Amino acid sequence: MRPDPQPPVATRHWRKSSYSNNEGGGCIEVDDANPGHVRDSKDPGGPHLEFAPTAWAAFVAATVTGGFGTV
Repeated sequence: MRPDPQPPVATRHWRKSSYSNNEGGGCIEVDDANPGHVRDSKDPGGPHLEFAPTAWAAFVAATVTGGFGTV
C-alpha cells in the first residue's frame, strides 16, 4: 500500500461495490475516479488499497466469471 496520492480521500467518489456482501457489513467501496482503489466501507477514514490497472481488471474479470470458486 502506498501513501494516498491526489486527490485527497474527502474528494474521492466512493461507491459500494455491486459484488459486495451486504449482509453483516462485509462491503468494499471502489473509487470511480481511480479504478483499482478500494477501501473497507466500515472504515471510510482508514487506509485504502491501490491496485495496478491490469491487476484490477484481472480481479474484476475473475469475480464476474466465478474464477475464485465458492467460499
